[in-house]
Amino acid sequence: MMKLQLAKNWKLFLLASLTLGLAPFNPPHIVGKIQWVLGGNAFSGSDAMQFQDLFDLLLHGLPWLLLIASILANLLPNKTK
Repeated sequence: MMKLQLAKNWKLFLLASLTLGLAPFNPPHIVGKIQWVLGGNAFSGSDAMQFQDLFDLLLHGLPWLLLIASILANLLPNKTK
């Protein structure tokens, strides 16, 4: 059931990714947050992420994760009949 819902709602996830996922647009928050995490300073040190930074990463990243899950749900064969 969950896989079917993910597969059916790909347009919604795409729209959410292109709006909320990229907001604000110059530069997108998600890009800066990913660079922060990959830089290694996100979880320790004086420049560690605060709760609002983690929440911001979640809000801007969740549409992208749902879009990826939806694409995978559409590409992988459905084993239930």
